[in-house]
Amino acid sequence: MLDLTKLTQQMQGISQHLTLEATATRQRLTLAQELLQQATQGQQHLSNQLACWRDRLTFNVAEPVEPLNARYALASPPGCHTVIATDGSQIAPSHHEIAYCYLINVGRIGLYYGQNRLPLLDSLPELFYQPEDLYISRQWGIRTEEWMGYRRTVCEATVLAELAELVLAPPPPGNTPPGQRVATLAMVDGSLIYWFLESLPLEARDRILLPILAAWERLQLLELPLVGYISASRSSEMLNFLRLQACPYEIPDCQSHCPGKGDRAPCQKFDPLKDASLWATQLEPGQRSPLWRSSAPILADYGDHWIYFCYLHVGNEIARLELPAWVAENPQLLDQALSLTLAQVQKGYGYPVALAEAHNQAVVRGGDRARFFALLEQQMVRSGLKNVGTSYKEARKRGSIA
Repeated sequence: MLDLTKLTQQMQGISQHLTLEATATRQRLTLAQELLQQATQGQQHLSNQLACWRDRLTFNVAEPVEPLNARYALASPPGCHTVIATDGSQIAPSHHEIAYCYLINVGRIGLYYGQNRLPLLDSLPELFYQPEDLYISRQWGIRTEEWMGYRRTVCEATVLAELAELVLAPPPPGNTPPGQRVATLAMVDGSLIYWFLESLPLEARDRILLPILAAWERLQLLELPLVGYISASRSSEMLNFLRLQACPYEIPDCQSHCPGKGDRAPCQKFDPLKDASLWATQLEPGQRSPLWRSSAPILADYGDHWIYFCYLHVGNEIARLELPAWVAENPQLLDQALSLTLAQVQKGYGYPVALAEAHNQAVVRGGDRARFFALLEQQMVRSGLKNVGTSYKEARKRGSIA
């Protein structure tokens, strides 16, 4: 039980710290704004430096592919359009439960606007209990619980591609004019840059990344744009481009000029400021920032699906939107993706309604978990297994004698 009386004594220290941090953040913002203005005037020079000296930098720098001073107002979405989304949840394996297994539940959503069609709202559960599902990751030093999270990412992408093929099938007669293609958007919650893959062995990485890229290729063949929506982004890839402007040396050679300095390097003047904080001062509601090409090392394995991103003022926050290259480099698909994303946020009162509903369909609550293990116990008893039940530790934790 949490003792709030004792906790209250620590609150004053937090308040004082946050007050000082707010003042420091305003100073960092002012400096970042000045550097952005300077970088706008010398953007081509900085881009040339980045191209020549990228391998000598000790931090990831995103590259702008549009003018830094560009601000784009998004067009209104067509009245007739479709949005699909997936999100996942899971029941983690536990040696204290009835059986050592795990479950991944993927919520899928299809919302049809102006088409006289009922929405699709359901979930697809999948149970993993085979030895190759439970123990294969241990050969790479990856815990089963961690591997389960990676498998969930694969399931979300695969189900999204299957859903795209389903919703783009010919609609029932009379719902849309013959031959008219309905503007459609596929959305996922979170980043399309899977940073966690960088630390995985090559074989483990392929088992996760290749099915995801295969799913994206299915979307590409359908010409259905994909967006990764990131709320409260903590990225600083764009601000790292301004570090080139802040560099006191003629050549940005970190390995020669600043070896081992890390966050104490002279160009790091605004850490821990994040990209979204700066763009909050630059964008009006409904506007997006220029497009940027990410430099995450893992993207070297993405092939034609290199990730671009931009920041969008959705009204209540600055969201980061990530898109594969085949969306970002196609003006029609890009405009379609961004306009439908903004419409989703407006319909969801600050967060895309399709993603919120996908989460609600996917989430496994306490009652769902209890019913799952009760159903599993029934099946095991019917199969003739004896002494079926949870461990004594788990049983005692579920009750109290106090």
